[in-house]
Amino acid sequence: MPAVIGWFIGWFIGWFIGWFIGWFIGWFIGWLSFAPARWWTVRAVSDLEPSRPGAVPPGAPQYVVPNYAGANVRGLVPAFLGPSHLARPDWLPEPARQARHVVLLVLDGLGWDQLRDRPHLAPTLSAMTGGPITTVAPTTTATALTSITTGLTPGEHGLIGYRIDVGGDVLNVLRWHTDGRGDARRLHEPERLQPFPPFMGDAVPVVSKAELERSAFSAAHLRGCVPVGWRSPSSLAVTVGEQLRAGAPFVYAYYDGVDKIAHERGFGDYYDAELRAADRLVADVIAAVPAGVAVVVTADHGQVHVGDRVIVPDAAMMRLVHHASGEGRFRWLHARPGASAELASAARAAHGDVSWVVTREQTLDEGWFGPVVPPPVQARLGDVALVAHQDVSFDDPADSGPFQLVCRHGSLTPAEVYVPLIAALG
Repeated sequence: MPAVIGWFIGWFIGWFIGWFIGWFIGWFIGWLSFAPARWWTVRAVSDLEPSRPGAVPPGAPQYVVPNYAGANVRGLVPAFLGPSHLARPDWLPEPARQARHVVLLVLDGLGWDQLRDRPHLAPTLSAMTGGPITTVAPTTTATALTSITTGLTPGEHGLIGYRIDVGGDVLNVLRWHTDGRGDARRLHEPERLQPFPPFMGDAVPVVSKAELERSAFSAAHLRGCVPVGWRSPSSLAVTVGEQLRAGAPFVYAYYDGVDKIAHERGFGDYYDAELRAADRLVADVIAAVPAGVAVVVTADHGQVHVGDRVIVPDAAMMRLVHHASGEGRFRWLHARPGASAELASAARAAHGDVSWVVTREQTLDEGWFGPVVPPPVQARLGDVALVAHQDVSFDDPADSGPFQLVCRHGSLTPAEVYVPLIAALG
């Protein structure tokens, strides 16, 4: 009997060790395919090949593919927090190239075109050194802020849109809710869906709205930071100055007023008043920082004024669609089984006059989301996208909020892709 027990124990231990080794090797290979980025190499911006412009139908405007290889928002944090022996890229504004202390201030929704067309409303911003750079695709807050903080392309970090398909659930990344199921923090853990640390792993002070500190999206793109939230915009500049005087070499600050007013009110008197307020906020930050500190201002996307030009997608086309994701100006259509090619043709026929109708394969081939998009991230995309080039939005009843948005973004028009990168010394 003891011999039988000994044989059984030995057999079980051998079986378990073999099973565990096989499981671990399979897990590790899968992890490598998902994780294109960080720990075995640190890539400079110049290591990426430039994106190629895509072919468009005759008469349609050209879309702007983000320049991930050069002047792009994803390159800012690596430029400021990367290895000190590497020279900062020459596309940075001159005040930011040599400064030892930097404030990176993101003004949500302030596109380069909108700033360029209103210099009289923003004298401080207009006097700063710099020019336009590209943001990411799609031109939406969830994707762009994650690229800014992690230094990764959308294809690498995986938060590849405002509403993305995650295993059949459509997840609203900003709210971290799924359609019809509410809070999805337990179902889709932020740290697993976006596994890469922000700010190159540094514990950076983040000066943002206090009520955003405990959100799931903050856990996805700001975890590990030092939150020092503000409750009134007037406190932002004061808090930034305090953090620098306490010894922080780099401070990240975020202000969402421009985007909020553009969405709710559109371009006009309210927008102009908010741009004046944002300009005064930047002036206050420059005045609050110690001498020699570089204040660098950028944005996550621009805007276009859509108003009530909301298109209900063609009914015959929608019969080929299982569900939709994305947002109004970058609407992903997920085809019913076997219907992808037919859906692309139907979408071009129905909406090719106001949008670039592109397939998933075309966006990947042309590098819309960067040169690396692992299969698990590709699965979050639809089959066909309606990417508006006219000032319109595509309706989806599942994608709604408390009011109809007036200004919108998401597409790859110049007004949405180009954002400011400007700087001044304190």
